[in-house]
Amino acid sequence: MQAALSGADPVRAVEGYLRKDGRTLFAGELKYDLDQGRVYVLSVGKAAVAMVQPVIKILGDELHSALVICKKGSTACGGLSYSDLHNVTVMEGNHPVSGAESISATKAASNMLVQAGADDLVLCLISGGTSALLTQPVVPLSDWQQLTKALLASGCTISEFNLVRRRLDKVKGGGLAHMAVPARCISLILSDVVGNPLQDIGSGPTTFVDETGGEALAVLERYRIAKDLPSDVWQNVEQSLQRMTDSPRPVHWRGGNIVVSDVRQAAITVLTKAMQLGFIAQVLTAFLEGEAREVGRVAASIAKDMLPGRCLILGGETTVTLHGDGLGGRNQELALAAAESIDGLPATVIASFATDGEDGPTTAAGAVVSGETAGNGRLLGLDPAIFLDRNDSFHYFQALDELTPQPEVLGQEWHVGRGPLLKTGPTGTNVNDLLFILTYPHPSQDSASSQNNSLFLQ
Repeated sequence: MQAALSGADPVRAVEGYLRKDGRTLFAGELKYDLDQGRVYVLSVGKAAVAMVQPVIKILGDELHSALVICKKGSTACGGLSYSDLHNVTVMEGNHPVSGAESISATKAASNMLVQAGADDLVLCLISGGTSALLTQPVVPLSDWQQLTKALLASGCTISEFNLVRRRLDKVKGGGLAHMAVPARCISLILSDVVGNPLQDIGSGPTTFVDETGGEALAVLERYRIAKDLPSDVWQNVEQSLQRMTDSPRPVHWRGGNIVVSDVRQAAITVLTKAMQLGFIAQVLTAFLEGEAREVGRVAASIAKDMLPGRCLILGGETTVTLHGDGLGGRNQELALAAAESIDGLPATVIASFATDGEDGPTTAAGAVVSGETAGNGRLLGLDPAIFLDRNDSFHYFQALDELTPQPEVLGQEWHVGRGPLLKTGPTGTNVNDLLFILTYPHPSQDSASSQNNSLFLQ
């Protein structure tokens, strides 16, 4: 996990693409003459604080004005202080559901951008969480919040979710770039979306997409969102989308979008660390998607066929379709389903966690399980299937956390170890989720039998 977070470090990601050579500022292949005009910086997302720091250092006195919008209550956000830099403003927004703070911060961003002229540069730093933190909805805020909650619970993909958000929000789908015109606009992007589709990272504030309101309506109908909303809210949403049958706002803009890091980079860093620790390791995919519990069961199936001393690394992001009223997150649900499936399997560990440190509305980043996890749960009278039915993975793992390690209470059947919940707190970065499947040498295993029966990673 530490290696993963190091590989997703926003500071190093920005430093790898932004540099100043004399009076020229380079952003990847793009360049800007600092004698030409002023530089405005807008940093938004869960990594907003970290991403802006190297920019301030690189630009120095060339920074005309900067606005940082980070998640409300974030430790990294609250601890940011640039008392010696009068031109840096820090504001908080709401996540995962936008609120009044997000709208106020977005208004401040708009007020800053309209000051930029044709000779100026607007440098945007975008990371996961931007969709909620940067918003200017065309429907009332209460309607927007109810729609967001319904979509979060629906099991829809992030691409489908953001399609709806782009068509109902003036700042998304190129809206931010539109605000920056006539200035040049360059975005450095820390991707939290599988495959790095620019229109889906932060709902594409500087990316123009050819979409219609009808396509967004089709998503809402596919997931029967109308039944989860009051009739007046649904009517407002439906009518707003029906009016938006045109293509995106036509605008002539100068700029570009650069992805500076993603989950694959984090996975490669993990691969290096795993090999240093003595594992035979492989990045299996950086495109992991699907229903969390089903992915957990697939991960368990793979684990059953792996030789000892192996490490598989998978990156991506799963989804959860809510059926119960429990507490959990996609990584914890994945891990609980895996624990149920590898019950009794020796020398095997599966871990899944969110790189931003926040798995759903819980205090955990994810969970780590082994072949002993389900057995420990049984000693406490806990049935994984019941907790999965309630989408209540957090409380299952929390019960194990509270009794770990206490073999004197439950006898020698209790397998001593760390608690399953992974708690990092907000990490200041966000590049999707990572899933590790680990197998260790086990003295009771028959090596010859393992060689003959194991199909995977030979």
